[in-house]
Amino acid sequence: MTPDELLVRDHTIYACVMGSRAFGLATEASDTDRRGVFLAPTPLYWRFDKPPTHVEGPAEEQFSWELERFCQLALRGNPNVLECLHSPLVEHVTVTGRELLDLRGAFLSRQAHETFARYATGQHKKLQSDIRTHGAPRWKHAMHLLRLLISCRDLLRTGELTIDVGEHREELLAVKRGEVPWPEVERRMTLLAEETDKAASGTPLPPGPDRPRVEAFLTRTRRASAREADPDE
Repeated sequence: MTPDELLVRDHTIYACVMGSRAFGLATEASDTDRRGVFLAPTPLYWRFDKPPTHVEGPAEEQFSWELERFCQLALRGNPNVLECLHSPLVEHVTVTGRELLDLRGAFLSRQAHETFARYATGQHKKLQSDIRTHGAPRWKHAMHLLRLLISCRDLLRTGELTIDVGEHREELLAVKRGEVPWPEVERRMTLLAEETDKAASGTPLPPGPDRPRVEAFLTRTRRASAREADPDE
């Protein structure tokens, strides 16, 4: 096991299952995607070579962020990171991990409208490229794009991020199986984008994330880590 993988093994504060299993879209063939957050011991930052910001592994389909990098991405409204905090399938959580989960609301803001929409636009362009190149989109990606648009719309409407698709499961799986014509899929995407824009105008979310609250948590956590390394400090 590499030194980076040891960091994940020994210092993970939060671990969950993501992907189709967390979204309520799993089938018998679905992989198990694991995501996590690890807290690199503060003394490692006193060296010239800093700890990694993220690590792949040690298990297959496992990816982890160092806490500071995770918070930075969440404050920017990164969809993948925000959704990680709201997984219904939590596999491991420490006291510090629980504090991170308690901060979920501090990361949510109206900027999610922009970040989710920008991500969706990028994914839509890739789907169109697939059609030009292969004559059809990657239907699994089309399904997940619709799921993302639903999630963003409902986040802006309610102020809460829910990643399980619930009642939309069967209609989304039909898209994955290629049973819905592409023009109809695009029509749904356009409608969801319009509904998202409308929801943004009256969203209960604050203009921006609560950066001071998140930074205070990170600073407190780093100091506690330093004290653990040197109990006499």
